[in-house]
Amino acid sequence: MKFTAQQISDILEGEVVGNPNIEVSKLSKIEEGTEGSLTFLANPKYTPYIYSTKASIVIVNKVFTPEIDIKVTLIRVEDAYKSFSKLLEYYNQIKNNKTGIESPVFVSDSSRYGDDVYIGAFSYIGDNVHIGNNVKIHPHAYIGDNVVIDDNSVIFPGAKIYSDCIIGKYCVIHSGAIIGADGFGFAPNKKGEYTKVPQIGNVIIEDYVDIGAATTIDRATLGSTIIRKGVKLDNHIQIAHNVEIGKNTVIAAQTGVAGSTKIGENCQIGGQVGIVGHINIGNNVKIQAQSGIGRNVKDNEVLQGSPALPYGDYNKSYVHFKNLPKIVKDINDLEKNKWE
Repeated sequence: MKFTAQQISDILEGEVVGNPNIEVSKLSKIEEGTEGSLTFLANPKYTPYIYSTKASIVIVNKVFTPEIDIKVTLIRVEDAYKSFSKLLEYYNQIKNNKTGIESPVFVSDSSRYGDDVYIGAFSYIGDNVHIGNNVKIHPHAYIGDNVVIDDNSVIFPGAKIYSDCIIGKYCVIHSGAIIGADGFGFAPNKKGEYTKVPQIGNVIIEDYVDIGAATTIDRATLGSTIIRKGVKLDNHIQIAHNVEIGKNTVIAAQTGVAGSTKIGENCQIGGQVGIVGHINIGNNVKIQAQSGIGRNVKDNEVLQGSPALPYGDYNKSYVHFKNLPKIVKDINDLEKNKWE
């Protein structure tokens, strides 16, 4: 699909400097631009590339002034980075805007779906499923019985949504994600063996949630595991049964959250963080990568380390830790001198 500079400028509410009819059909980095591609310049350190790029159109800030003549067509906007991001979103919507039901698929007769849906080949849609308008279910997805997927959500190839789970509007669930598998519930008996505790709850995912590839969110033992509006989960994250994550919290890859922990709103949690079960983490908390959280956390705390310390205390302690061999030597020398 091709777009002219003028069409792109209209989308971005920008101003064309150059040929308004020049066409592009792909996107590129400015240093790798080729004929027929669109790119952008936002970071000043990439400015030299605008004089050598082969791209056909470059989005720039309105304040940009070329030092020498350039051949490339420019689109001037208030914020080049935000405008390019907006264009990426627009491009992605067009690219993924498939409709129709491919073959072969299985869709239960008791299930319902809205307008402009896409159900890719080899997908399975169980009994009493409700699929909203403009939902995209890509090939090899599994949608269990009684699942609800609200309008404009996207389920990418190979994602699995177990029975009774609820997916809100404008959600994105990436390949290999598993929503609603059994929580890790086993009870020991007198023989030292473990008996399965049935997990009969579900998972509720509210609107505008993104779930990365191969992330798993377990169903509740009773009640619901809840992912609130606007949460963003990276790849390879484990969310255990009965966890609740507050709105607009973001969590990076390989983090694990144990059962029944409550995480507040607007938190930022780095990669490979481990969080024990049955604790409460407040709002606006920041947890650095590879930290271990074993206690309740108050609002606005910033933590690092395992077990985690306040961020400032951790950095001060780490300075001493690096010097620990010298400190021990100094102490030993003092002890030795004391007895001489």
